[in-house]
Amino acid sequence: MAQDGAEMAAGTAEGYASHDGVEHSGFNIHPMDQFVVQPFFSDGPVGMFTVTNATVWMALAVLCTVLLLVVTTRGRNVVPTRAQSMAELSYGFVYKMVHDVTGRDGIKYFPYVMTLFMFIVMANLLALIPTSFAPTSHIAVTAVLALLVFFGVTILGFVKHGMGFLGLFWVSEAPLILRPVLALIELISYFVRPVSHSIRLAGNIMAGHAVLKVFAGFAGALGLFAFVPVLAITAIYALEVLVAFIQAYVFVMLTCVYLKDALHPSH
Repeated sequence: MAQDGAEMAAGTAEGYASHDGVEHSGFNIHPMDQFVVQPFFSDGPVGMFTVTNATVWMALAVLCTVLLLVVTTRGRNVVPTRAQSMAELSYGFVYKMVHDVTGRDGIKYFPYVMTLFMFIVMANLLALIPTSFAPTSHIAVTAVLALLVFFGVTILGFVKHGMGFLGLFWVSEAPLILRPVLALIELISYFVRPVSHSIRLAGNIMAGHAVLKVFAGFAGALGLFAFVPVLAITAIYALEVLVAFIQAYVFVMLTCVYLKDALHPSH
């Protein structure tokens, strides 16, 4: 009798334990496992030159961008195909954004802004494929993109205006006594830009995919009642498709705003 009780207790404890030895009192759902960077072709540690899942999906995002913007538009058909129409709509959308925010002076930087938009939106959309990987959910990726923008616009500002670029931090319309305080606030907010720029994108993508994984775990555990979380997954998935575009738009819009500050720094 005592032996049976011990076996039952052991079985119960085993059922509440996850694969990593952490005890749980509910479903064994690990929504953050999907964000682990690991070797793509083998097992083992990740080294400096290891091809990882993040590397592969970023390369696929670049490949899809080239296919859409270069290959599908090579014919330049008068009556465009669907793919060519998508490429032309993307081009016109980003071009208008750059022109409206930065003015005529910013048009020469349009290729870089367009590259940022297409890479982010392609990476976000590819990450919605089941068993894929979301590289834009990692700060290591979004921080590099944000720092490139930050250093790029800062160098551009000093190259074009010299020390006059510091006028960006001097609020000449404010009362004289407040100008030093406002200059300090502006300076701090300027250096916080790459932090907010990168965390906004990574945080939104990570949160959405984590929620999808949680509801997918519920669907796998509820049996006959799985239709409830499946309906939720369908709604969230549709929302994530929208978020993929919105986050790319927000990232590029902020890039255009920072570029405008570099081109026209005075308040």
